Amino acid sequence: MSSTRIRELIVTPIAFGDPPLLNSNGVHEPLALRVILQLVLEDGTVGLGESTGGIVRLERLHAAAKAVVGMDVFDSTAVTAAIDAVLLPTVPSSHERGWTTSAVEVACLDAQGKLLGRPVSDLLGGRVRDAVPFAAYLFYKWAEHPALDGRAAIGDDWGEALDPAGIVEQARLMQERYGFRSFKLKGGVFPPDEEIAAMRALAQAFPGQPLRLDPNVAWTVETSTYVARELEGVLEYLEDPTKTIEGMAEVAKDSPMPLATNMCVVAWEHLKPAVERHAVQVLLTDHHYWGGLRRTRELAAVCEAFELALSMHSNSHLGISLAAMTHVAAAIPNLDHSCDTHYPWNSADDVIVPGVLELRDGEVKVPTGPGLGVELDHAQLERLHRRYVDSGMRGRDDTGYMRRFQPEYELKLPRW
Repeated sequence: MSSTRIRELIVTPIAFGDPPLLNSNGVHEPLALRVILQLVLEDGTVGLGESTGGIVRLERLHAAAKAVVGMDVFDSTAVTAAIDAVLLPTVPSSHERGWTTSAVEVACLDAQGKLLGRPVSDLLGGRVRDAVPFAAYLFYKWAEHPALDGRAAIGDDWGEALDPAGIVEQARLMQERYGFRSFKLKGGVFPPDEEIAAMRALAQAFPGQPLRLDPNVAWTVETSTYVARELEGVLEYLEDPTKTIEGMAEVAKDSPMPLATNMCVVAWEHLKPAVERHAVQVLLTDHHYWGGLRRTRELAAVCEAFELALSMHSNSHLGISLAAMTHVAAAIPNLDHSCDTHYPWNSADDVIVPGVLELRDGEVKVPTGPGLGVELDHAQLERLHRRYVDSGMRGRDDTGYMRRFQPEYELKLPRW
């Protein structure tokens, strides 16, 4: 059999530490879930991938693992089609299938790059920048995960951030440790005027540095318009203030600043109505749910044609995802804004060997080694897999976790 044939796809669920970060749905639990992929070729070459976790994602990745055995790793279009065919009977949404095909495609590209001795960015057409800019991702947060059911409290060295002063201090720490030159605040936690005050405090503390606010659809159209007007001249863009393409289009009519999304435009069929309605001016790409790195590169070209600016979305992730994000961002000429990343919150539990990926001066240098350019730490992978098994956690529930401490908490979107 050809040495480029896929021998097996190893699917390993893991759990890693996460601080008590607040958002419009509640608060992050002490553990976050991911899945690590090892795509093993007949010659022993291994390509790495990373996906979001949870039972549904895990089941689909196991189905994909059976579908790709024996296929040529360079025929990644056929690999994607084979996975689609397996999932299609029960997963009609292309967006939902994209989570699975993306993780496998990244592993294929990593393996291809290792076979060729070339970085993934070269396989995507070559890099147009040697380092990719990222924004500090700020969160309102508790000082610790409170003690619960016999479990001791779980602290962290970031401290509490529940008011403008706390957010500014968090931003200072982010800049001190990583050199960030732009800042994003996850809002939708406190009444809008409090979050307006936080953004103004950031603007005063970091004059001239780009700021953005993301309340995760916590506001009505009216509230969104109010906030946009109040923060005119403060924000570079306002992200997902309200629900749906229709709602965003209403806000866009009166907004003095661009609107961005990673919530109402998440699949190819959303692009046409969003453009027709002038609902968004900045699209936050995410290779995890747009179907992979090549599809993200294609998406960037479509956005260029329709004059949509680009940034990049992030969820809680580790280094394999960060490497993939960095490679594709390096290959996109029209990347207009710094990318999001949760990496500072989660990097202590990374599954890759240290030394390649580093956030410095608000940027990550594009790895130049073959493939993604990162190496799996097998001992760490086993430790995080054991944590997953022992935890019994099988899905994310920010709202349920919040209710453990605030039983009266109600998930209500929009809230204001």
